[in-house]
Amino acid sequence: MDNRQAIGSWLSGPRAAAEEAGVDFGYRGEQLGLPEHGPGSIARPGRRFGAIAVDWGLCLLVAYGLITHSYNKAAGTWAPLILFVLIGFTLATVGFTPGKRLFGLRVVALDTGRVNPLRALLRTVLLFLALPPLIWDRDGRGLHDRVARTVEVRI
Repeated sequence: MDNRQAIGSWLSGPRAAAEEAGVDFGYRGEQLGLPEHGPGSIARPGRRFGAIAVDWGLCLLVAYGLITHSYNKAAGTWAPLILFVLIGFTLATVGFTPGKRLFGLRVVALDTGRVNPLRALLRTVLLFLALPPLIWDRDGRGLHDRVARTVEVRI
C-alpha cells in the first residue's frame, strides 16, 4: 500500500478502513435488534439536534416571555434550564418532547419500551451537562442514552 492509499483510508474514517480490511460493523442499531431503516430505527444526529434545538427554543420563549418579566434577574438565567428539565420529564409520560414529536422521534427504554421517571430524570440531567451527547457509541447513542439504557428511534 502506498502513502496515498494509507492517507485516503485514514481520512475516510475507521468504518471505511475496516470495510477495506473485510470487517463488517453492521448498521446502527443492529446490536440492539432495531431495524436499519424506517419506524423503530435509530434516529440520525441531524434530527436529534433539530429536536433539542426546538425544545431549547421553546424553553427560552416561555421563560423570557412569561416568567422573567415578573421575577428578578436570576429567574432569567435559571428559568430556561428548569423548564428544559421539566420538558425532559415528558419522556416518562408520552415518550417524546415537543421537539422530538416535531421531528418524528421517540425515546424508548431498551428493556421495557417505556421510559420511567427515574430514567427520564437521569437522561435529562446528563443531557443538561452537554458533554454526554457528544460522546457516541457505534449505534449512535449518546452517553446519556447508554447510562439511562434508552434509545432514540424514529416514529
